[in-house]
Amino acid sequence: MTPLKVVPRLLRVASVLLAYRLDELVDAAHLYRPLKLLRPLVAKPRVDIHGLPRGARLRHALTELGPIFVKAGQVLSTRRDLVPADIADELALLQDQVAPFPGSEARAIVEQELKLPIGRLYAQFDETPLASASIAQVHAATLHDGREVVVKVLRPGIDAQISRDVKLLRSLGELAQRWHPNADKIRPLDVVAEVEKMLENELDLQREGASASLLRRNFASGVDLYVPEVHWDLTATRVLTLERVHGLSSDDIAAIDAAGLDRKALAVKGVRVFYEQVFRDNFFHADAHPGNIWVDPARTGEPRFIALDFGIMGSLPEADQYWLAQNFIALFERDYARIAKLHVDAGWMPADVRLDELEAAVRTVCEPYFTRPLSQISLAELVVKLFQTARRFELTLQPQLILLQKTLLNIEGVGRMLDPEIDIWAVAHPVLKRILRERYSPLRTLREVRKRLPEWLHEAPQFPELVRDALRQIGRGERRVLSDPLALKLSLDNARRQHKLIACSLLGSTLLIGATLLGTLSPHHGIWPPLGTGVAGLLAFAIGWPRAR
Repeated sequence: MTPLKVVPRLLRVASVLLAYRLDELVDAAHLYRPLKLLRPLVAKPRVDIHGLPRGARLRHALTELGPIFVKAGQVLSTRRDLVPADIADELALLQDQVAPFPGSEARAIVEQELKLPIGRLYAQFDETPLASASIAQVHAATLHDGREVVVKVLRPGIDAQISRDVKLLRSLGELAQRWHPNADKIRPLDVVAEVEKMLENELDLQREGASASLLRRNFASGVDLYVPEVHWDLTATRVLTLERVHGLSSDDIAAIDAAGLDRKALAVKGVRVFYEQVFRDNFFHADAHPGNIWVDPARTGEPRFIALDFGIMGSLPEADQYWLAQNFIALFERDYARIAKLHVDAGWMPADVRLDELEAAVRTVCEPYFTRPLSQISLAELVVKLFQTARRFELTLQPQLILLQKTLLNIEGVGRMLDPEIDIWAVAHPVLKRILRERYSPLRTLREVRKRLPEWLHEAPQFPELVRDALRQIGRGERRVLSDPLALKLSLDNARRQHKLIACSLLGSTLLIGATLLGTLSPHHGIWPPLGTGVAGLLAFAIGWPRAR
């Protein structure tokens, strides 16, 4: 049951929703329905809502309810698999801007976190903030060596406020989970959990600094993307000091043209940078709206982007990354049967799904798009529709994939603003194929084997004992076995075969180490490592295969 102290705040939420004529949201929670009788007493909204669509009314209501509700709306805007497109488009416009807190308090927090007077830390610290949001605000400063920096400082008391507001959001989520007719599709408690996780990450500025540092290392050349340097000696949990950069917002087309920058080249680079982040590095900026992606005005000959705000970053499990890449390739090549099979092989769908029905559903979504010129096809829009269609077949997606979907929408939006005629498919297809060719090449696989070999050798002696213990447990009835005697025999035969394969693998590993050492010691070491590795693999295969069958 909802604690009594939360009830007044829930009632305030209901009154704001009523003021913006969001009756359907009030109806969804039975607790709120009697309040509709008191509508004449509800205060008028701050804006004229006459004629506004429901998405715009919801956006204004969330803004009035406060910063945490704005964050919740921003998360909902990414869940286009759950939220109608008109509402998601409006929620994407939510701006996380609030009145700044006093600069003297920011100074005190910096001194408390970094354990030194502000004058020892910076040559100059401007108490007037450059920008202010619900979680933190940013101040300009100068180091003692003359370099310009920006200092991000968490709001005082923000931890307690977020904890209080998250409890309120959770109470609202529980009400929606219980009463909303589409709760199984919207999954309100999952959405609340996403908001909570996002806020938890944003409260640790040292984590944000680490994300910026890794992204900077991934694009160390700075040719396509520049990431400001983190000053670690001036960074802590509640304070982050970054190199100050100057640029143009990527949606300020007039300023970009005035600077003489090649917008078409920028658009192509934006697509390339996205695929490199996701499939080459498996670490991508997941809040890539124009306010966080600037254009460097000084680089007229070789235009590039500048990344800002690293509070929300994404990565994918290695398996999902592989399956997603293969799905993109199949989509580029219009191989609908392969898309259906890949979804099942990836474990995103139940194994008993009808592949022919799934293939037909995918074809139904995709074919209308391919009647258009490729330059007019929105890959992001197509991916969203595919996810929505696949939900009918019990598609299970991890939050990381939803975050990726949102990032794809943002990047494609930036690309089309810069160059409305960009052919996303023509740019993305060769980039993705090149990345996959490099990532899954035989030599790279061999390098991974060499790197992980010590770990495998350390674990290998335990495998025979694990197999033996498992067989003993089956014999004692402590582990469930197949009721079919033939299936049980096959299972036992497979276990014995695995035991022999382990011994063969150990032999192959020994040969591999020998070949590697020989390659290291040989004066012709440039050819020996791959040659020795290949010979060792062939020997292990030749020795192990007959014995393991």
